[in-house]
Order: sequence, then structure tokens, then C-alpha cells
Amino acid sequence: MARAIWSGYISFGLVSVPVGLYSATQEHELDFHQFQRGTSDRIRYKRVNERTGREVDYDKIVKGHDVGGGEYVIVEQEELADVAPGRSRTLEISRFVDLDEIDPIHFQKSYYLGPRDKENASSYGLLRDALAKTNRAGIASFVMRGKEYLATIRADGKVLVLETMFFADEIRDPAKEVDDLPSKASGKQLSMAVDLVEAMSGPWRASDYKDSYTERVKKLVADKRKGKGKEIVFNEEEPEATSTTDLVAALRASVEEARERRQSGGGAKKTTAKKGTAKKTAAKKTTAKKAAAKKSTAKKTTAKKTAKKAA
Repeated sequence: MARAIWSGYISFGLVSVPVGLYSATQEHELDFHQFQRGTSDRIRYKRVNERTGREVDYDKIVKGHDVGGGEYVIVEQEELADVAPGRSRTLEISRFVDLDEIDPIHFQKSYYLGPRDKENASSYGLLRDALAKTNRAGIASFVMRGKEYLATIRADGKVLVLETMFFADEIRDPAKEVDDLPSKASGKQLSMAVDLVEAMSGPWRASDYKDSYTERVKKLVADKRKGKGKEIVFNEEEPEATSTTDLVAALRASVEEARERRQSGGGAKKTTAKKGTAKKTAAKKTTAKKAAAKKSTAKKTTAKKTAKKAA
């Protein structure tokens, strides 16, 4: 069994439930080291004094906060330790809220909470089942690795899940981050877009989606290790933006295609195939037109030359 990365108590009212915190997710990542091209020499990073160019020992490094104008406030590690929240072993629930009221943008990272011993497993199960029955989540705060976290505790099947959260002032205002957001849509285009969303709707199955990029990187590494080629390139066609004038027609065609695909039980590959065929056909037609135009121009040029000679 995995080792808990934090252990303590869920506290609500006068009830305390001993729990352990476990990682719930892992990312698909391939580790790469840096080398100088053409050699087997690793690239290393050092802490270097910007002015002197000399390496600096870690214990001689302090932190400085940029306050603007080239000015920094220097803070010692001991000073940071004095204001740190300290070690806490309590997940203190201050409130239970409806889970549907929480905007997912606040969720940061997921962890599993497990009962720390069999003796108190029943109290763990009682909290889990109460949260599931009421569709509520406990809002709590706790300290882990010297940092204070806001968190939700919710039920997910047989386990309690803790989600660390962003504080309200950590969520950026979209109006300040994204320029020229369009006004509310209406009319025929909106109706067609709703039809397309309905036609493409289906159950959420996480297993339907794979990390294709990581798989391609793994294949690249494996092929190069076997000496199958020095360079492997994966090409993916970039889609073109749909113009406003073609939007309704594109929506209508997409709705019909999605409905046909749902009825036949097909996947998204058909769309790619159709688009590819259409582009090839269009390319052939364009080439044919250009060839015909060249022949016509050539005939006209020959006729003019013949007429000049006759004159």
C-alpha cells in the first residue's frame, strides 16, 4: 500500500476522524536530460553570482522580493519560518456546501483521504456516506509542507477525495485576461449550435481519451533506440477557422454528420477522412483548372504567332 504524504484528523463539530492523505493522480511525463549536441556531456545548472560569475553556496543565498524600480526587499529564511503556519495535523471543516455550487476553476489538485486505522473506519464511512447522500462537500483548511491550503472534502464512491483549491483572489478576472469577448449569441446560429451540441452529446467515459502525444514521444524514443531513423516527424493538419458567412452551413453539416455517426456507431475518424477526401478532390479540381487554363493560354499564344507570320 502507498505511504501517506500527510496524516492527521478531519475535524467537524465535536467529531475527529483520523485519516491519511494519498496521491490520486499522476501525469504522463518522460524525463529528458540536457546534453551538448554531438557529445555525451550532460548540461548542469549552477547558482552563479550575476556580477562576479562565481558559484555561490546554497547556505549563502537569501530571498528577495521585487517591489519595482529595481528595488528588492531581502528576507532571511528564519524570518519566513517565523511567519509560516507551522505544522498542523487537522483538516478543520468550517462549512458544508452544495457540491454543484463550487466552480471547477477553484479546484487545483486531487488527493485521496483514507482511514488511518480499522478502529475508526466506521466514522470515516459515516462522513463519506453523509456527504454522498446530501451532495455536500466540506470546506476545510490545513497545512502541508509549510503551506496553508484551502480544500474541499467530497465523497467519490467508497473513498473521500480532497481537492486543494485556489483562494478567491488567486482566480484571475477573465475580462482583464481575454480581449474582445463576444456578446451573447441568439437566433438561428445559436439554435443550430445547440442542435450540434445535443447531437454530439454522450456519457462521460474517461477511458475513451488517451494521451496520444506522450505515446508518440515514447515511440520516437523506442524507434531511435533501435536505430530505425535519426529523425521522425509527426504531421498534424491545422484546421482553418470557419468564417461567419459559412457558419450556419458548417453547423448544419456537422449536425447531420454527428447524427449519422451516432446511428451507425462510428467514431470521429470518418470526419477526418471526409475532410481529407474533400481537400484532395478540391486540389485535383484546382490543378485541372490550372492545367486547362495553361493549355488555353498556350493555344491563344500560338494562334497569335501564326497570325503574325501570315501577315
